[in-house]
Amino acid sequence: MSAPVTESAGHPRRWWILGALCLTLFVVVIDNTVLSVALPSLMTGLGASTSDLQWIVSAYPLVFAGLLLTSGALSDRFGRKRWLLIGVALFGVGSAAAAYAGSVELLVAARGFMAIGGSMIMPTTLSILMQVFPQAEMPRAIATWSAIAALGVAGGPVLGGFLIEHFWWGSVFLINIPIAVASLIACSRLLPETRDPVKRRADVGGSLLSIVMMSSLVYAVIELPENGWTAPTLVPAGIAVAAAVAFAFWEARHPEPMIDLSLLRVRRFVGSVTVGLLIMFGIAGSIFVLTQHLQLNLGYTPLEAGLAIVPEAVLLMVGSSISPQLMRRLGIRATIALGLVLCAGSLFVLATAGVGDGYLPVGIALGLLGLGAGIASPPASQTLMSAIPVERAGIGSAMNSTVTEVGNALGVAVLGSVLAAVYASGLPSGLPSEATKSLGATMGEALRLGGQAGAELLAAAREAFTGAMSVTVTIGAIFVLASAVVGMILLPKRLPGMEAAPPAADDQKESVSA
Repeated sequence: MSAPVTESAGHPRRWWILGALCLTLFVVVIDNTVLSVALPSLMTGLGASTSDLQWIVSAYPLVFAGLLLTSGALSDRFGRKRWLLIGVALFGVGSAAAAYAGSVELLVAARGFMAIGGSMIMPTTLSILMQVFPQAEMPRAIATWSAIAALGVAGGPVLGGFLIEHFWWGSVFLINIPIAVASLIACSRLLPETRDPVKRRADVGGSLLSIVMMSSLVYAVIELPENGWTAPTLVPAGIAVAAAVAFAFWEARHPEPMIDLSLLRVRRFVGSVTVGLLIMFGIAGSIFVLTQHLQLNLGYTPLEAGLAIVPEAVLLMVGSSISPQLMRRLGIRATIALGLVLCAGSLFVLATAGVGDGYLPVGIALGLLGLGAGIASPPASQTLMSAIPVERAGIGSAMNSTVTEVGNALGVAVLGSVLAAVYASGLPSGLPSEATKSLGATMGEALRLGGQAGAELLAAAREAFTGAMSVTVTIGAIFVLASAVVGMILLPKRLPGMEAAPPAADDQKESVSA
């Protein structure tokens, strides 16, 4: 029988539980980043076209984002430990199917199946953490959870590059299985079962509308860079807006809604959601640009590009380790603002990087980015979760994951579109339209031309990309700075139960004034 959890002391095995949760989280996060370096191998191994690669990559976020809110609500209802174990098992089975998929269609289906498991795992790890740790230890626990998530993001390309160089493309999926098995064993032995003590009426309508809303939104975002503001983007975007309006209407009238819309009147909830969206928009879009700069402009191999991100991972762990102390000394909003200013500064440094500068500005930018993100992420997650009753931690954690997913997708799509437009405008006139869509496409045209003409086109392409990168990353930095301003306005100085001097009077005001 699991030991009882008390508010003052927490679960007696809470740090072992955190280790098991971090192991489970790591396998989900690393899978999404490890795939990026396997794409060229998939083109040769499965004969995948560019369109096929897009579906292989997009199948996961489409299903994952669509199911997050529903999955979080169901974990509260049926038991978080049970939900997590089922999710890990599904993720492991999907990984095995993906590793040995013999066609693009089977791989896309396997990726979608993995996303079902991922949507059950990602929010549940944080919700269980909220159940077993007391308030006083929550900053340190969430900082560790955030650091492991970010380590997976940074470590994925390194691991993927190593696996691709030594094995076949399926190894990037096969590596998930032993980690999933270890996670199942650890979680089944260590985790207590927790659930919402109130038996709420199932909100089937809200669940279905949330799935349509999120899936349509992510699909529209995926289509935006390729098709612009045309029907393939506008139709799903319109469906997403209509579903969002219907969802709000339904939830406002449901006696026991999946999401309590009164949260929109809670200042720290609105502030943390807005900050989270703006952070991910700016950073994710900028990192999308950086990966192209490393491999296409600087000529790094996938493994070298992965290793280039190591400073970010190292300093991210440093930032996460000092974040709890900064929260106690400076408070929530000042700590988040400090981290975001460092992140914005890193992007401004990256905006100055040129081909002739080599790795130095990139390394400095990545180090600052890791340090800033490590400082800002834990208090941002804790603030959002603190606005939601602890018995509904599953849906709260799902909302935290949804904010991250939507911000990431929008950042890549919108800033990716800016990059493409500015890049194309900087190229010499008279090129075939296909050759202006990306730096890689222009390099292919330069190779076809050969000789002096090809060399001149290649130099012009790199110059155009460097200019486009500078514009795009600067926009990302502005969004990150905007998130710092929003945080200073809307977030409280301290959360209830935090160790510090008595909070200022304005911190007691939780509701957004009418």
